[in-house]
Amino acid sequence: MTKKKNEVWEWTKALLVAVALAAVIRYFLFAPIVVDGQSMMPTLKHQDRMIVNKLSYRIGEPKRFDIIVFHAPEQKDYIKRVIGLPGDHIEYKDDTLYVNGKAYEEPYLDAYKKMVVDGPLTDPFTLEEKIGEKTVPEGELFVMGDNRRYSKDSRHIGTIPMEKVLGKTSVVYWPVEDMRIVKLEE
Repeated sequence: MTKKKNEVWEWTKALLVAVALAAVIRYFLFAPIVVDGQSMMPTLKHQDRMIVNKLSYRIGEPKRFDIIVFHAPEQKDYIKRVIGLPGDHIEYKDDTLYVNGKAYEEPYLDAYKKMVVDGPLTDPFTLEEKIGEKTVPEGELFVMGDNRRYSKDSRHIGTIPMEKVLGKTSVVYWPVEDMRIVKLEE
């Protein structure tokens, strides 16, 4: 009888440790997310399942063109691309991104730009027109979806405070045929 009790106790301990470890990993390190909507097309598709690296910004700074997940004002989590870092002056003209006066290539938009026949993919704007400031405020990010005509992003909701960022994402794990690591150039 004692042997059976010990075996049950050992299995219970192992199960508790596994549950605790899974909770720590999900809460502090990695979490799954489902892409909801078309705002990141063609890079990400509706219902793509991804892994969010929550540790990414606890140990490093965000980089331009990272794909991040953040808590949006609508009590939802959004997935968008980092366009502007703190202190950056952002401007779009002639369908080209300018950061601090320097033109940047956005190869992940090339496929959509070729399909557009009725004007630019990204309407011209300046940061000041969108958020009322000349530069991205300290501790905040300016983000945009890749599907520029159909994305609710910093042009509409303003800059994103770093404390609202859950983490960086680049791994699509489902559907299996689309499994990949998303590159900045994609």
